[in-house]
Amino acid sequence: MDTKTQSSFQEKALTLLQADAEKIARLIKVQMDHLTMPQCPLYEEVLDTQMFGLSREIDFAVKLGLIEREQGKEILDSLEKELSLLHDAYTEK
Repeated sequence: MDTKTQSSFQEKALTLLQADAEKIARLIKVQMDHLTMPQCPLYEEVLDTQMFGLSREIDFAVKLGLIEREQGKEILDSLEKELSLLHDAYTEK
């Protein structure tokens, strides 16, 4: 595979993973705003399932050489920080 094609795949993989992380953040925000509290088992189940799925996607992309492990870690860390801020904002209401 030429470097231009490889670079295109890498950019696409990173974009898709970041979009999935944003989707998880939106899902959790909607759930907190309208459906459940952070202490609810349903909230925890959705969060755990979504985070696990994203981590598996990231592992797969790393194994394919589409992203660096550090990029995947940054995506997860950023999402965890965002979710922590959402949680803090909800509990301070």
